Amino acid sequence: MSDGARETSLDTIQRELTAFARRARAAAARLHPELPLVSYTLLAHIDDRKGCRATDLAAHYLLDKSTVSRQIAALEKMGLVERRPDPDDHRVQVLHPTEAGTRLLSSTQASRLAAYEERLKDWSAEDLAAFAAYLLRYNAAGDTGLPAPIGDSWPRTEA
Repeated sequence: MSDGARETSLDTIQRELTAFARRARAAAARLHPELPLVSYTLLAHIDDRKGCRATDLAAHYLLDKSTVSRQIAALEKMGLVERRPDPDDHRVQVLHPTEAGTRLLSSTQASRLAAYEERLKDWSAEDLAAFAAYLLRYNAAGDTGLPAPIGDSWPRTEA
């Protein structure tokens, strides 16, 4: 592949991933207007992990700790997340979804899955498997090659 073709492909990937992120935020706003995509993502991660610390969320999603703190405070205020002492170290607080948080995730995830099923209904099983593999490969790279964050203004909170 020539340098020009590679640059064109990278430009297309950047543009399309940005469009994907914008659509994801818009879809999240339609599914639950009071729950921004970042908050939903954090809640889902807490649920998937069966509880985790705020610092784990910041590290996993490459977010500033103050950003995570604000998002968690909003989730707590909505009654979707609660803090519990870590059984191994009572100085550490572990975040867990409340029953309301679990119910919200279940209903939202069902709606999201239905939306993806509709959008991808014409894709073959092979295309879906390839797309899934490419997304896993892309996300496995983590923050490789990304610039360092600058306070809370860096757009990692939206990706």
